[in-house]
Amino acid sequence: MATPSQHDLRNQFRDLLAREDCFFTASTFDPMSARIAADLGFEVGILGGSVASLQVLAAPDFALITLSEFVEQATRIGRVTRLPIIADADHGYGNALNVMRTISELERAGVAALTIEDTLLPAKYGRKSTDLVPLEEGVGKIRAALEARIDPAMAIFARTNAGVLSVEDATTRAMAYERAGADGICMVGIRDFDHLESIAAHITVPLMLVTYDNPELRDRERLACAGVRVVVNGHGAYFAAIKATYDCLREQRQIAEGNLNASELSTRYSTLDENREWARRYMDVNE
Repeated sequence: MATPSQHDLRNQFRDLLAREDCFFTASTFDPMSARIAADLGFEVGILGGSVASLQVLAAPDFALITLSEFVEQATRIGRVTRLPIIADADHGYGNALNVMRTISELERAGVAALTIEDTLLPAKYGRKSTDLVPLEEGVGKIRAALEARIDPAMAIFARTNAGVLSVEDATTRAMAYERAGADGICMVGIRDFDHLESIAAHITVPLMLVTYDNPELRDRERLACAGVRVVVNGHGAYFAAIKATYDCLREQRQIAEGNLNASELSTRYSTLDENREWARRYMDVNE
């Protein structure tokens, strides 16, 4: 089977957004995982920023991965994928001008869509990792992203953290990003359907949720009715791969160690503890 063109995959994703259905993403972190996801019938995949950071650097999701490193991984996937891939482009790797560069690079990499978030990244001295940039700056980033896009079929989602905002403030941000021209709104931190529907009632563009497999948000029919077209339920496939690698290598070495779960393994073998200590020591970061 021939690999579809980048433009065809983007149109394929646009078709998904136009349907009155809700699709759960496959966590795709390399070319093989993307090919497997397509073969199993997933309609869309996502390259998460946290996953890319672990895969490329064995580093936690502290905005340590660079644009070039992220683009390299997206390009490897984009060359062979048979399903549309959404790229988690974090904050666009800087200000609005950096966002324009991010859009250009990821568009060439072959992604079908991407998210640009309004989180204040990287974390500033003495600030919380959930702080957001001013609304005007977030709007500017979305406008810059649209200006930099060449293929209009590539979808640009504005992402915000509804979990750290009041319903009123989250709605204000989502509406402002929609007015700026975003093709969709991506939200994290939605607690339940009441929370979702109170914000979604004011939005007309497609919604994307990052739910981390929240049991309160599993009803696909109700999600679809609220305008949600894409849901990211975490990255279980990637962590399962870590677990499988550990178990295989441990068995080869005939090491009889306790049965560690994927979360314990990712903590043990990433540089999480070192980076947390450095953040406390040099940045006074409030996690």
